[in-house]
Amino acid sequence: MKPTITAFERSPDRGRGLARDMRVRWALEEVGQPYNVRLLSFSEMREPAHRALHPFGQIPTYEEGDFALFESGAIVFHIAERHAGLLPGDANARARAITWMFAALTTMEPPIVDREIARLLEGRETWYEQRLLLVEGRIRNRLGELSGHLGDADWLDGEFSAGDLLMVTVLRRLNGSGILDEYPNLSAFVARGEARPAYKRAFDAQLAVFKTMSAS
Repeated sequence: MKPTITAFERSPDRGRGLARDMRVRWALEEVGQPYNVRLLSFSEMREPAHRALHPFGQIPTYEEGDFALFESGAIVFHIAERHAGLLPGDANARARAITWMFAALTTMEPPIVDREIARLLEGRETWYEQRLLLVEGRIRNRLGELSGHLGDADWLDGEFSAGDLLMVTVLRRLNGSGILDEYPNLSAFVARGEARPAYKRAFDAQLAVFKTMSAS
């Protein structure tokens, strides 16, 4: 059965591949699973029908028959569990790949999103500059630690996995900030992810939605 995911009808990221449905699209493309996309307006995301799928009224969601999931990390994990290509066969390597999935979403992403919130919502506050310095300091601490682990390797733990997929999508949120450029091996890591054919297909699909809606 072809699964259906939800995505923004008009994405706030303007087609840059930062919306979280991008992670799910990429995972599905990596494992060769065809899928449908149901586009939602912001008003539709607040309606009971969508809240029944996602209690917090966000995207993406994943539906396969009468089975439904929300939260992009959980969806990517489900895809990786059901299909070959995103988790290693060896039990220990598999556990490490799952660990990197958690690390991307719980260790790396929070300070990066915190920076986005500060820039979008707190720029007029008198304490904004000081807060931004603190948040960016936290980001640099984490990037330094991640850079030290990665070293000159291509991926976080051997072969490409769902851990790398999620980490790349998290680090891409720093595009345009200049911060990631301070860590050449992490910039190269992100570039390797973006060069994967499955990533390109997912990115093009998300960008096509933005272009279509912008033209309408």
